[in-house]
Amino acid sequence: MKLLSRSLLLIAALILLLLVGLYATGHGYIITSLQRTYMAGHVTANINDHPEFATRVITTANPSELSQHPDYNKAPLPPEFVEQLIAYDSAAFLVLKDGQVLHETYFDGYSNRSKTNSFSMAKTVTTLMLGIAIEEGHVKGLDQPITDFLPEFKSDPLGSRATIGQLSAMDSGYEWDEHYYSPFSPTVELLYGDDIRSFLLNGKFTSEPGSYWYYSSASTELMGIFLLRALQQAGAAETLSQYLSEKLWQPMQMNDDALWHLDDNGMELVFCCLNTNARNYSRLGQLMLNQGRWNAQQLVPADFIQQMIQPGLVEHYGLSTWLGMHKNPGYYWFSGHLGQHIVVIPEHNMVVVRLGERTDPARDHVKDTVPEYVSVGLSLID
Repeated sequence: MKLLSRSLLLIAALILLLLVGLYATGHGYIITSLQRTYMAGHVTANINDHPEFATRVITTANPSELSQHPDYNKAPLPPEFVEQLIAYDSAAFLVLKDGQVLHETYFDGYSNRSKTNSFSMAKTVTTLMLGIAIEEGHVKGLDQPITDFLPEFKSDPLGSRATIGQLSAMDSGYEWDEHYYSPFSPTVELLYGDDIRSFLLNGKFTSEPGSYWYYSSASTELMGIFLLRALQQAGAAETLSQYLSEKLWQPMQMNDDALWHLDDNGMELVFCCLNTNARNYSRLGQLMLNQGRWNAQQLVPADFIQQMIQPGLVEHYGLSTWLGMHKNPGYYWFSGHLGQHIVVIPEHNMVVVRLGERTDPARDHVKDTVPEYVSVGLSLID
C-alpha cells in the first residue's frame, strides 16, 4: 500500500514538473490544446469547440431566411454518397440553385441553425473584408507594403518587401510549418496560444516575397492584424467582428448572429474559427457568385471578387480562395479543416456546402472531394 502511495506521489510530481516545464519554456499552449482536444474526446480541433474559447459576437440585423427552390429536396442524393457523408460524421450538405435552397440534409442532430466552426473557410471571409477596406480607402491596395501597419518587419530584409496581397495569396515568404496534429506545431500554438499577435510579429520571412507558394494560417492572421490596425487608425471599426457585422452580416440579413474565436488578448482568430450555420455559409458563397452584390447593394467590389479567383503561383489558389476554374464546369471554394467547404459553380448559378466532424484522410480535397461535391450538386438538376 505504501509502495502504491509512493508511486502515485511520484507520478503526480512528474506531471507537476512537466506542467511547470511547459509553461517555463513557453509551451503552456500545449496544456490548453490537450484540454480542448484529447480531454474532450478529440484528436484535433473540432467543429463544436466554440464554448471552449472566448468569442466575440458578429451581430446580424433584420434576419431573414433564404427562399426554397420550387424543386426543394425533390431529387435525392445518391445513396452511396449519403453513406459516405454519414461515415465521416457530416453535419450538413446543402445546395443553392439560383439563390434558393434546392437541397439540404442534416445529420446526427445538426439542423439549419447549428453553429459550427468554419476553420479555414474564414480565410476567404477575411480577404472579402480586405477587399471592402480597400474600396473604402482604409487600405491602399493589394500592393501596399505590410510594414505600413506591421512595422515590426521593417528590419526584416525579406518581410520589408512583402505586400498585403501576398499574405492573402500565400506567397509572402513568411516562415511557417502548417501542421494540425503535432502539439509542438506553430499552427497549434496559433490556435491555442494566449497572445497570437506577439507570437507572429516575432517571426521572420525566409523566402523572397512572391516567389514561393505555401499554405499558411500565419499569413492570414498577419493579414488580420494588418487589417485591424488599418481600420482602427481610420476609425472604421474597433474589432474585426464589428467590421464583418457592419459590412456583411447585417446587410446580408444573416439568419443569426455568428461567433469568432479570440485569443486571450481579444484578437480574432481570422485564419479560422468563424461559427455560423450552413445556410449562412451558403450565403457567403452566393455573395461571391453574385460578384459581391447582395440584393441592391454592392458589398464587395466585383473586380476584387474577380481578383480573388485568379490563380497566383499555383493554378489551384487565388486570394484566400481555392480554384478549380480550369475544370469543366469551373468552380472555386472556401475550404476548412475536417472538410468544411463552400463550393461556387458559376456556370450553373450554384453553391454547395458540406460541413462535418471528419473527412476521409485518404482523399485530397482538390483532386477528389470537392470535384465529387460539384458532381453531386449538378446531379440534382440534371
